[in-house]
Amino acid sequence: MNQPAPMVAILDDEPEIRTMLSVALQDAGFRTASFGRATEFEAALARTAPDVCLVDLGLPDKDGLALVHRLALESGAAIIIISGRAQVQDRVTGLELGADDYIIKPFDPAEVVARVRARLRSGRDTGKTVSVARFEGWEAQFERYVLIDTDGKETPFSHAEGEVLRLFLESPKRLISRAQMQENLGGAAGESFDRAMDVRISRLRTKLGEDPKNPRLIKTIYGAGYIFLGDVTWG
Repeated sequence: MNQPAPMVAILDDEPEIRTMLSVALQDAGFRTASFGRATEFEAALARTAPDVCLVDLGLPDKDGLALVHRLALESGAAIIIISGRAQVQDRVTGLELGADDYIIKPFDPAEVVARVRARLRSGRDTGKTVSVARFEGWEAQFERYVLIDTDGKETPFSHAEGEVLRLFLESPKRLISRAQMQENLGGAAGESFDRAMDVRISRLRTKLGEDPKNPRLIKTIYGAGYIFLGDVTWG
């Protein structure tokens, strides 16, 4: 049986943008569901799990950044912000709160389709179908987005954090440069991408109980990138 096409949920209070994105994404082979209010969007998430969420920040009924942050913590979907807020700090804040990408309005629908495809590639085409990794007393379950320690305590991680963690676990004891991270994880290179990676790595270190001044597992090689030093098994 064929797998259903990936689902993209669109949350934007402008009907024209919802229609434009729905048409472009459906023409590209995606399923879509569109919403004008955050309450409708959240109610739908309780019934179905989209693969990608496109979220506008200027919502009439809820704070868009707060919604992005909650989605990053509770949802397994990739999150792409679509917003007219073009300031660097807005982009940095959105990525720090857990968004995977940030697209500034006005945009070409073809760009959004390309970014959606990039997010799905980075999340799925990893060369591994196994979703559980074990390392140094930890277990990472990528289908559930949780880390489990030796006592069985579960710590959730976001989709964005999971992308970074999986990149490390698939290439242990090898230097991963910023350029490689950008190539594998997608998004536009630059200050906001670098800042987002710093935040995600810092959060992963905290969840893994790392000493921020002398991390044992995720080492920073200044001017070069990062190395994950643990032994990893999959399955």
